[in-house]
Amino acid sequence: MTPPPRPTPRPNRRRREPLLPSWGIGALIGLFVLATGLAAYLVFTSVRDFVAGWQITGQSAGGPPASSGGQVQTGTGAGSNNGGAPAPNPIVPQKWTGADRVTILLLGIDRRSGDTDRAFRTDSIMILSLDPVAKSAVILSIPRDLWVEIPGFDNAKITEANFKGDAFNYPGGGPALAVRTVEHNLGVTINYYVRLDFTAFEALIDAIGGIEVDNPTAIDDPWYPDGSYGYEPFYLPAGRQHLNGHDALRYARTRHDSSDVARAGRQQQVVMAVRDKVVSLDMLPQLLLKAPTLYQALNESIQTDLTLDQIVALALLAPDIPRENVTQAVIDYQYVLEYTTPDGLQVLVPQRDKIRELRDELFRPAAALAAPAQDDPALRQGEAAKVEVLNGAGVEGLARATAEWLQGQGVNVVNFDTADRSDYTGTVIVDYTGKPYTTRWLARTFNVASVVNGADPNSSVDVRVILGQDWQVPQP
Repeated sequence: MTPPPRPTPRPNRRRREPLLPSWGIGALIGLFVLATGLAAYLVFTSVRDFVAGWQITGQSAGGPPASSGGQVQTGTGAGSNNGGAPAPNPIVPQKWTGADRVTILLLGIDRRSGDTDRAFRTDSIMILSLDPVAKSAVILSIPRDLWVEIPGFDNAKITEANFKGDAFNYPGGGPALAVRTVEHNLGVTINYYVRLDFTAFEALIDAIGGIEVDNPTAIDDPWYPDGSYGYEPFYLPAGRQHLNGHDALRYARTRHDSSDVARAGRQQQVVMAVRDKVVSLDMLPQLLLKAPTLYQALNESIQTDLTLDQIVALALLAPDIPRENVTQAVIDYQYVLEYTTPDGLQVLVPQRDKIRELRDELFRPAAALAAPAQDDPALRQGEAAKVEVLNGAGVEGLARATAEWLQGQGVNVVNFDTADRSDYTGTVIVDYTGKPYTTRWLARTFNVASVVNGADPNSSVDVRVILGQDWQVPQP
């Protein structure tokens, strides 16, 4: 593995690559709009006459919707239509009922109309995380130049993960390797992915009838790229503007002599404009009418491992999340150092401690928050959590001493070892299998603000404690 470069702080300067290009915006739109489009398409193709609503098969009343393999249950009713044929039962969509945080990796690939290449780099990577309990959402954008370790490969820009996954036949392809890379470097568990290209963005914006944005200053960009390696001048006056798909794309992508952070703000403005329109009450009938055309446009432009049922359920959860509960963040120059590698690559080296603080602030697991504030030893013992202790502080013997101390407190420590690195400034606790009483007690004991949700039911341990330099074993 190639060691990461030794960064040296350099003055901030404007860069020409956007932190949050338009593909990421399209991915976010796709999550909420594709739900209605695909569901309506199946209704159109499965039922001769338009029905009043939907019913997703395999719906669980107490958890995430079960996959129906893309089938929509129509059933039969007492009434009749079509010359006496049984009328389908009313179909009612079901929103997401699970309590765990749902985190989706949104990938925008640099593929233009007519491209026939097999592998593409990502022009944007975003994490969308929904907390059904707190009725909140997080949008975190990751710069394409972030210098990371790609599992199974050398260190590279994070944009390379999708390319290498497709080019080298990684199991699950580019999305799978991109997911693993984000999890490995940021410590955020990804449940699903959505990957799409340029075509999907414009189609989705047009499908909802365009969006309204408040443009703070006039834009005059004579060098806007036209998608065919030429230029398409773009001018937009200041003030309230209605944008179709093509103009929304240009508004989000224009470089217009602005910084990456300013562009990111403009692009997030588009995200919220789409969100506001999609959750409005009158959007469903419009999307139903446009569903077959939308499906055809997106069929080859979007890829996801979410099932139809899951997409619909998540989309219907969106109106329950107030606008003020959506947190937007960017891994910007507060969290990285600019660096030029020996072979001339301009990269962004992560300041891992700062990124970890941002991650812990944004992704607080609902399970840990739901546990009672008061400690109940009986409930902790009932969980019988298997705990692993790793030394991430570089202090000799710390893991062993901590493990012995925890065992004296009644904690079932099954293993202690050395962590992946020795520069953890703060202790990190990862709950893999959902042990809220144990993790809540450990969080208070180790003074950890939030517990990382590992979400791995097959993990050999239930909870992992990575000791940081802030921890000292209590003296008897």
